[in-house]
Amino acid sequence: MRTSKTLKRIREGGVARCANLGNYIPPYIAHAVRAGYDCIWLDLEHRGFDFRELQALMAHFRLYDIDCMLRAPTLEKTGLYRYLEEGATGLMIPHVSTAERARELVQAVKFPPIGDRGLDNAGFDSDYRINENSLEYVEWANRETFLVVQIETPQAVENIEEIAAVPGLDMLFLGPGDLGLRYQLDGDDGSRLEAAFEKVAAAAKAHDVYWSCPAGSPAEMKRRREQGAHLLANCGDFMLLREGLNQAAEMFDGLD
Repeated sequence: MRTSKTLKRIREGGVARCANLGNYIPPYIAHAVRAGYDCIWLDLEHRGFDFRELQALMAHFRLYDIDCMLRAPTLEKTGLYRYLEEGATGLMIPHVSTAERARELVQAVKFPPIGDRGLDNAGFDSDYRINENSLEYVEWANRETFLVVQIETPQAVENIEEIAAVPGLDMLFLGPGDLGLRYQLDGDDGSRLEAAFEKVAAAAKAHDVYWSCPAGSPAEMKRRREQGAHLLANCGDFMLLREGLNQAAEMFDGLD
């Protein structure tokens, strides 16, 4: 059973480095490790994978020793913890707007005494029961896997103190795309979104939980880190494909 690189980096006072993957590209995992990333956000909310494809990707995550933060497409309890049994290090759940929903998620994906996750200890996460001691397995899982809830609605920002106070919750993730869209539809010029970052950061600090977000430039990454962000996501396979193809196409300029 492995140690989470994301949690290790954060617990040592650093900022966890996260990339994004939304397509079945196993080599991406190897290259992310070589580039120094701790974690890959695997998006199953907006992308779909065959389950066997998912299992193959999990084997690559384990082979190259990098965390998989899986953004889940379901709230169903057994569906969530099966992703952990298949090898996901963390689960990121979109659109968590109330403390009640956060508590339900903790119950689903954390073992007792924190939550009510069902015990198997025979999956990929436990190296197929390499450790027969169920208590040691449970302690490991509660310590080395993590639950992230996405703050993506004005309601979630309004409820952030209550959400951050939920025992067993590991990390808040402010989603500026969805949250920013909802603020824009209400006439925001960007100031409400920026205030939301401050509010989430303050709630995370007050309740001793981690917080995170995407950041698209060095300046933004520096600002969010100064606000106390513990994990930053800054790269995706779609970005690399688009930018790589554009750069390669420029080589043809002047040849006609």
